[in-house]
Amino acid sequence: MNDPTDLINQLRVAIVSVLKEMELDVPLDRIVLDRPKSTDHGDYACNIAMQLARELKQSPREIANQVVSKLSAHTLIKKSEVAGPGFINIFLSDDCHQGVIKEVLEAGSGFGRSGMGQGEHVQVEFVSANPTGPLHVGHGRGAAYGSSIANLMEAVGYTVSREYYVNDAGRQMDILAASTWLRYLELLGHDVHFPSKGYQGDYVRVMAEAIKVNDSDRYNLESIGSKVDWDADDDDEQIIDRWIDLAKKHLGASYETIHSYVLKQQLEQCRSELTAFGVDFDCWFSEQSLFNEGKIESVVRDLDQKGYLYTKDGATWFRSTEFGDEKDRVVQRDNGIFTYFASDIAYHVDKFKRGFDTVINVWGADHHGYIPRVRAALAALEVCDFESEQLRIPLIQFAVLYRDGKKLAMSTRSGEFVTLEELRSEVGRDAARFFYIYRKSDQHLDFDLDLAKAQNNENPVYYIQYAHARCSSIIIKSEQNVADLMNVDVSVLTQSDEFDLMRALVDFPLIIQSASRELSPHLVAFYLKDLAGLFHSYYNSTQILSGDERLIQSRLALVLAVKQVIRNGLSLIGVDAPERM
Repeated sequence: MNDPTDLINQLRVAIVSVLKEMELDVPLDRIVLDRPKSTDHGDYACNIAMQLARELKQSPREIANQVVSKLSAHTLIKKSEVAGPGFINIFLSDDCHQGVIKEVLEAGSGFGRSGMGQGEHVQVEFVSANPTGPLHVGHGRGAAYGSSIANLMEAVGYTVSREYYVNDAGRQMDILAASTWLRYLELLGHDVHFPSKGYQGDYVRVMAEAIKVNDSDRYNLESIGSKVDWDADDDDEQIIDRWIDLAKKHLGASYETIHSYVLKQQLEQCRSELTAFGVDFDCWFSEQSLFNEGKIESVVRDLDQKGYLYTKDGATWFRSTEFGDEKDRVVQRDNGIFTYFASDIAYHVDKFKRGFDTVINVWGADHHGYIPRVRAALAALEVCDFESEQLRIPLIQFAVLYRDGKKLAMSTRSGEFVTLEELRSEVGRDAARFFYIYRKSDQHLDFDLDLAKAQNNENPVYYIQYAHARCSSIIIKSEQNVADLMNVDVSVLTQSDEFDLMRALVDFPLIIQSASRELSPHLVAFYLKDLAGLFHSYYNSTQILSGDERLIQSRLALVLAVKQVIRNGLSLIGVDAPERM
């Protein structure tokens, strides 16, 4: 038995070799091998005969019959046959399947890993939520997805850096600082009409209380009313902006103290919750550092020197339409303040200057419109082409929680939201992470809390973990020395359900490669559920610990291999593999 990738390549080479005997020169990458839906149709199916029919002016079945007549002589192949309109169905030899058991046991936690990435440097930036409040369940989906992607990329040989972009500059942090200060003033006895656009959550009051305990009335104003010039026509956004201006004007340097305090508190809470969720970052990158180091001014100047900027209505615009964007974008407002887009440009230029071969941004679906403008800026600055795979931006659709069939509301500003911590506490980290990636990232997720907590076969994560625990129980009950199973002769494993399990084990490395290449960790979750289903069926139909000793040991080796692959797969998506349940 060979590495599955090598196995498929060998089959491709065999088919190409047969075609050459037929005086046909067909490139290797034209040979496509797929798993048929039913094992009755073989281990792999090839459609090359149908591809060649038109150019050879022959029927697909006629071509397929010529291939099959020569192909079955290959040592890996038990038999091959023509099916349907001209498919070539290939059945692998028994020892080709059985050999995977030894491979799994020898490789252990390394089974499924490969060197496909060849050490190339990849940055995965994910979560990157504004540090203006606790992480909520919407952020949790990006956290589970991003960390799983990073794990998968590492598993196939990339050098991965996990990064969180901290939005510590700009208006949202000012709103949080002002909101905390206003709650602090309330604690000092002021009758403050708290603005609707301020942050409403209890965590703001907690920070205000801590400031009062630590600094007493240091940030107090004796008479607020005489210092505020309100306009009856002000809208909600203007009101919060006036409070921000008031805080900056009358607190002076103390405003930065409050600003720094609330930022530190929210980042610490965020870091702590992500760690509890099984997510750790190599770098927490500060947006403010782009301002402090002049990197935003630098990229705007570079765009100007290349002729891609113009002035309109006092603002500075980037000609992003020249690179495929739907309209030009402002990089500097008429008041001289750089836009968020300008920060994004500088941040992405900085990423590539740090030497990453590929940058993966995990963004929420609401950021879809930002993709073409960022790509346009990087193309204009000649960092990478507009359509370059060097920048990949998978989008995460929204996650909606349901309890007892009812939808739960979420809003960071109003404070009416379910935090990631609350979700983790209710359903557990494993269920939360699994359910987040069980659906494709670009599809809306209806998160059923009741199902996630259920301890039955309807709950997919429970179903998979129970398969792992069941494997452990069998091994323990057998009292077999695991080391003795490494070199067991498994040629006696001939049941159809045993071959089904072995086929599934063979597919695991290919699943990992596909999941990493497509940035689709849900493929791992689907695979594990299918593998667990095959194992549960096998357990229910076979007396694993009964019969001939040689057969028992062979079956135990298969069980141990299944256990190892389930563990390996769960680890890639950040889910534990319990020994007992």
